[in-house]
Amino acid sequence: MSNRRSFLRKLSTSVAGIGLIPFISSATPSLKRKGARYKKGLVISTWNHGIPANAAAWEIISNGGTAVDAAEMGARKVEEDPTGQSVGIGGMPDRDGTVTLDACIMDSKGKAGAVAYLEDILHPISVARKVMDETPHVMLAGDGAKRFALESGFTTTNLLTESSRQAWLKWSKEANYKPVINIENHDTIGLISMDKNGDLAGSCTTSGVAFKMKGRVGDSPIIGAGLFVDNEVGAATATGMGEFVMRTLGSFLIVELMRQGATPQEACEEGIRRIVAGYDVSQIQVGYLATDTEGNIGAYAIHPGFNYAIYKEGKNIMIDSPSHL
Repeated sequence: MSNRRSFLRKLSTSVAGIGLIPFISSATPSLKRKGARYKKGLVISTWNHGIPANAAAWEIISNGGTAVDAAEMGARKVEEDPTGQSVGIGGMPDRDGTVTLDACIMDSKGKAGAVAYLEDILHPISVARKVMDETPHVMLAGDGAKRFALESGFTTTNLLTESSRQAWLKWSKEANYKPVINIENHDTIGLISMDKNGDLAGSCTTSGVAFKMKGRVGDSPIIGAGLFVDNEVGAATATGMGEFVMRTLGSFLIVELMRQGATPQEACEEGIRRIVAGYDVSQIQVGYLATDTEGNIGAYAIHPGFNYAIYKEGKNIMIDSPSHL
């Protein structure tokens, strides 16, 4: 055992010395909060649709509701908006013309629920909540997720709007799959809420990459990739090209960095550096958003253009995130 500890200490020292894994040591005790838990309530979420999402979530929090209820209601607000083409109804379809939805939710107790490749259901975030609250599972997918939703009282909805159908028909003429940075064809809403008890929760929901291969699932329903919440440390969420978030388990990484003492901003920046170090990111956008239990907020992206909404101290505003490039 002593030899193993000695090896781990040497390995950690040598790796940290070349700057690959800052903030992490061979001994990783749970970090105690440095300051008082923030108990005024806050909501943060990705992109412009975060403004109405935050408002819906804040209504729950301001009336004494829980963080997880706020996370669900905020996400629902975006899912039901047919004008957005990256979340819920109106989302861009896959290359076969079918809209499929992914979502997950996580509460302050570490419980989580998710659905993937769900068709014909308006509010996948609420189905994910049902998975979390009423089943022994974390994720249901495809036909099984839809069956569970219908058995739980959800009804079917045609998610393909005329504007998205026309976009698909135009794309089908050349069928050239090419996601575009900061264009709303592959972006989620990730939302983190903190209630007035200081408890955290989060939600993440999307229609995924436009014109994706049938069966493709991104990071949004993956606990630890698109979203991760640890009520003793903080929470993080991701947006952008999910494949690169999944390969680095970005949201989990950011929370663990905060556990080791990194600020939310430092942790988000390191999460992006892990992607930049391993991949050609010239045509890839990923953005991270995080908060700790003290209410400190961090955000970072690969490219300029990522923005986020924050509802705090009575104000609901948009902020442009800093970026690596």
